Amino acid sequence: MTEPGMRDEDRLALLLELAKRAGLELRILSAHAAAEEGAPRQSSAGRLGERVWVLLVPDDPTSHQAATLAQALGRHRAAFLESCFLPPALRTYIDEVMGAPRGPIRGGP
Repeated sequence: MTEPGMRDEDRLALLLELAKRAGLELRILSAHAAAEEGAPRQSSAGRLGERVWVLLVPDDPTSHQAATLAQALGRHRAAFLESCFLPPALRTYIDEVMGAPRGPIRGGP
């Protein structure tokens, strides 16, 4: 799912900015917290009421962090994504992560 001309680091930076604009609650686990027993071992997202929380684990590959953000945006903020401009490579990436390689981003409420 790597788009030509877009590095994983660039994609992650764009997705982080987009997630902030979309109102997702972002938490990036510190290396110290990640080392604690019982700490999450991979990045994930979930909904609690109306709030969508995204936890990024520093040991995860950049590509997995980006996919976690893309899934959270596509699933929980699809209307927001449709209302703003996204670079074509980023829109295609989100569509692919959501399992819709062609057409608009699909997602839930």
